[in-house]
Amino acid sequence: MPTRNATIARLTEPGVIAVVRTKHAEQVPPLAEALVAGGVIAIEVTLTIPDAPSAIRAVRAALGDRALVGAGSVLTATDARAVIQAGAEFVVSPICRPELVAIAHAADKPVMLGAGTATEAQTAHEAGADFVKVFSADVLGPAFIRAVRAPMPHLRMVPTGGVDLETLAVFVQAGSAAVGVGSSLITKSILAASDWPALTRMAARFVAAMRAARQPRPA
Repeated sequence: MPTRNATIARLTEPGVIAVVRTKHAEQVPPLAEALVAGGVIAIEVTLTIPDAPSAIRAVRAALGDRALVGAGSVLTATDARAVIQAGAEFVVSPICRPELVAIAHAADKPVMLGAGTATEAQTAHEAGADFVKVFSADVLGPAFIRAVRAPMPHLRMVPTGGVDLETLAVFVQAGSAAVGVGSSLITKSILAASDWPALTRMAARFVAAMRAARQPRPA
């Protein structure tokens, strides 16, 4: 089993975390295969999916170490224990729930706690969170990340919500450690048609955009 630090390193390279929401759990394994084929290896299976723990088990069995399969929308300690037992390799909450840290770290798994203010972001860090999920990023924007990290550069911030191919570079240049992408990557049309080749192509575009955004800018 990879260590927590090894998983943290993989979450930030290439640094695109796919946030998976679908009404049909049977879509999750082929969807995950398509993402990995496009270079997106970090897959956050949200608890809004019916029987999400079973979906996590299925993806882990299908992909093995080719992907990092985590759980999102984790709101309670009970949720955290359930997804870790199912095989989740990282835990993500949209809220600042400090008690999740001890549960995840006891299993040597990284955890990302949500924040919508500077105080929440620092609280998450002081609780031991490995990343701070900036949610919702379409409301807060890259300026929020830049402003918060100016006095608190130790924060590893991951914007989620509103990150797309047009805004990704601005979020990265504001100091984001990674980005969470949902409907701009796994679009409604892709899900409706189960168009996995299209998802692979979209994933590859996001990975390319991330690598371009991380290139040094001319002085």
